[in-house]
Amino acid sequence: MQMLKVLVTGATGSIGTAIVQEFAKQGYYVYIHYYQNKTKADSLLKEIENGTLIQFDMQNKEEIKASLEGLDVDVLVNNAGIIKDSLFFFMEESDWEEVINTNLNAPFYITKFISKNMIRNKKGSIVNVASISGLVGNAGQANYAASKGGIISLTKTLAIELGRYNIRVNALAPGIIESEMMENIPHQKELKKMIPLQRFGRAEEVAKCAYFIGHDATYVSGEVLNISGAMVR
Repeated sequence: MQMLKVLVTGATGSIGTAIVQEFAKQGYYVYIHYYQNKTKADSLLKEIENGTLIQFDMQNKEEIKASLEGLDVDVLVNNAGIIKDSLFFFMEESDWEEVINTNLNAPFYITKFISKNMIRNKKGSIVNVASISGLVGNAGQANYAASKGGIISLTKTLAIELGRYNIRVNALAPGIIESEMMENIPHQKELKKMIPLQRFGRAEEVAKCAYFIGHDATYVSGEVLNISGAMVR
């Protein structure tokens, strides 16, 4: 039986690493995307054994195309993303453009290249990692919320367009997840009080949802799975 394959972008971040580990644990061959953190990528590859490293800059369309042209996978997880927070009136144009390019434009290009073989194979699953900011907005995150709201709309549209080829497209909307980025965020006790479960989520919890929606949920498409401990309802 042929081994199933998955591409995970942004694999060296907390959530990306957990997603790689979860799919590998479930028997998938994993294409591990990274840009600069080769040390972490090498370590992750050594840990899971069955995988290949893929390097490209999410800001560079030509690099994306050169790296992914012809790649054949069963599942695509568009996980890579950045934040550059600032109140709208103080937001630099470059910060807007960088976040939109990485979080929205790059997944468009990646999905376009990867879905060619999925269409040819008449099967596939795409998981887009969005955010609760894309569902309800968030002060100081006009760029990030816009990018993730766009990902959610892209998800729903692609679910309609690609369904005829037996390709499912879904999104995850994580809330506050423990990660490297969270370490420098102040007032964490106050933040936890806003969450009915009274804690932040864990990367492995998001990863289990990614595997469920990407592999197990074979009649679910066009959905956004809220993973926020009921912070957003």
